[in-house]
Amino acid sequence: MTRVEAVGTLLHWTDQLARRRWRGLAWLTGEATTVRARAAAVWKDGDWRAPCWVAAASPPAEAAAHWLPPAKARTRLGGEHDLLVFDAGEAGDAFDPDAFGALTGTLRAGGLVLLLTPRAWGAASGSYYLARLERLLADSLAVARWPAAAAAPRLPPLVAPTVTESAPTVDDPACLTVDQAAAVARLVKLKRRRPLVLTADRGRGKTAALGIACARLLAAGERLIRVTAPRPAAVAALFERLAALRADGRREGNAFVDAGGGRVHFLAPDELADLAEQGEVGGAGSLLLVDEAAAIPAALLGAWLAAFPRIAFATTVHGYEGSGRGFALRFRTRLERLTPAWRECHLAAPVRWAAGDPLERLVDTLLLLDAEPPPAVAATTPLAWSPGSRAALAADEARLRALFGLLVQAHYRTAPTDLWRLLDAPEVGVSTLASDGEPQAVAVCGDEGGFAAALAERVARGERRPPGHLLAQSLAAHAGSREALMARVRRVQRIAVHPERRREGLGRRLLEAERAAARGDGIDLLGASFGAEPGLLAFWQALGFRTVRLGLSRETASGEHALMVVAPTSAHGERLAVDLIARFRRLLPALLAFELRELAPEVAARLLAEGDGPRLTAADRCDCVDVAFGRREPATARPALQALLRRHLASGGDADDTEVSTLVAWAFQGRDTTWLATRLAVAGRRGVMARLREGVARLLDTAAAD
Repeated sequence: MTRVEAVGTLLHWTDQLARRRWRGLAWLTGEATTVRARAAAVWKDGDWRAPCWVAAASPPAEAAAHWLPPAKARTRLGGEHDLLVFDAGEAGDAFDPDAFGALTGTLRAGGLVLLLTPRAWGAASGSYYLARLERLLADSLAVARWPAAAAAPRLPPLVAPTVTESAPTVDDPACLTVDQAAAVARLVKLKRRRPLVLTADRGRGKTAALGIACARLLAAGERLIRVTAPRPAAVAALFERLAALRADGRREGNAFVDAGGGRVHFLAPDELADLAEQGEVGGAGSLLLVDEAAAIPAALLGAWLAAFPRIAFATTVHGYEGSGRGFALRFRTRLERLTPAWRECHLAAPVRWAAGDPLERLVDTLLLLDAEPPPAVAATTPLAWSPGSRAALAADEARLRALFGLLVQAHYRTAPTDLWRLLDAPEVGVSTLASDGEPQAVAVCGDEGGFAAALAERVARGERRPPGHLLAQSLAAHAGSREALMARVRRVQRIAVHPERRREGLGRRLLEAERAAARGDGIDLLGASFGAEPGLLAFWQALGFRTVRLGLSRETASGEHALMVVAPTSAHGERLAVDLIARFRRLLPALLAFELRELAPEVAARLLAEGDGPRLTAADRCDCVDVAFGRREPATARPALQALLRRHLASGGDADDTEVSTLVAWAFQGRDTTWLATRLAVAGRRGVMARLREGVARLLDTAAAD
């Protein structure tokens, strides 16, 4: 069979898929020049309107104008393709799971994916992750295979399409499915204190529904609609539909301005969080649409829920942006408590392809986008801690799916690349608490540091940045500690507990086991980095971890400050931890007064609680008494009030107490009277001062025994 005939066979198979409104994947294996030539022939002979060649290196001349480096895959979100070529490179290690996950969702019905890999992909790359992909592709009944030794592709069985029931009539001309039309109708009628939660798998037109609703709301006279998502590319489809339906409007950066003056304004989570903290967003009648809510921390979503009377949360249930399952588990309780009248709307019908599409199922399986936690084991069942073998994990699909399902539901942002790191990243280990093979808690840790003195000096100066050493490098660059780079540091990258087994102490048991293992392995410090949220910080503090660094600005995607904690696991680590902790405690008051003035007061209070509080001198007590029971201006006694607060918090005072955290906001962060009055629900400066004096008096009572 000639190459032209072979290509024709593949294209005929694609035509059969198109008749069902399905999509397909053809796997081309062998020497790079051979598979690229075959892919170029398919590219040239097919009638492709929107092809894309994804590769780290330049593609053949036929595809040069449509070359896309994997790192730029997100720039195509919101668009559509009918041919995608993924070139894994000479050794197969140029395959990018994030790009594959994102771009396959843009492939419309009748579209084709060509995956180009070496023969014996896993062995050629030395990768557990790629060996797993190779095994799954070989076992799949939905993949067309075209090995270099074969003259023509081996096509999967595909019977002629049968007549199916026609799709329900969609009454809304702007919408493609009944589900999408229902979502738009609910968004347009969004009520005060009745949040709407939109859920959907990928490709259901969720983001487009937000755009259609924005167009309708602007037409009805809405003046300002705020939109947020982890990144602007996530809402590309929103602005695309908005522009198509409001052709008299114009795009201005991250905003769309209607001819009537109405605006749809995109704000990154960190920017929106800052404005909400300053009281510059929210208020009567204000409206916020949150897309890919699963990829944003629940604490931030809760703050927006309180600030915006009208709000909708849209999230992908299974997808590369985050787990909607985890979002529902973490956020449903807060919705029930704060806004019990909230409503949910699920989009089930695909937009770009028909139900039963084989490519969707295949991609979900390859990237574990649909991973779910395993069954919960009864609390009375014994659990055993064990380190995991990544080779064994890669070969045990059921266990891998269960373990990754735990990680996905527990973390607000999980990407397909995280699975690759889990199986292949150097110096990464996985451990579990499990019973009868069912993991109930899992930890992923990575070893860092151990640099020679000369390299440590260059890294600390910013001249070198070896990958995979987040904690050690940050402590060197921001805390000035060369010792942190030379010490052996183990970072807990992820920790997850089964959602039905939380508050049973499993997280504590898992970390205690990790500390024991770190001591046995000669590690100096066990640490972690996470978003500064009061509950999470309290968890780590309760296990003896102490803060050594806090980011000065919010992270763009999460809207939270990055916080780092450590616990010593060797004598050398003990000395190093003492130095790092002392440095941070010395720095903290100055940071709170300047760069971190807008840090959540509850977080500030928990940080101030670490360590021994200062003893109150007789002069300090006198100053505090003058404020509490006299008419002394509190600002003139600030050092004494700061000492009182630190003493109270270090002695076990409740950092979450509104009055205490508000005192922290005044004494350490210099929050203005308007902000304090709003927080305390009092009128003006007089009301604020009265509450501050009452708070100081209460703290003096608790400090009476000192």
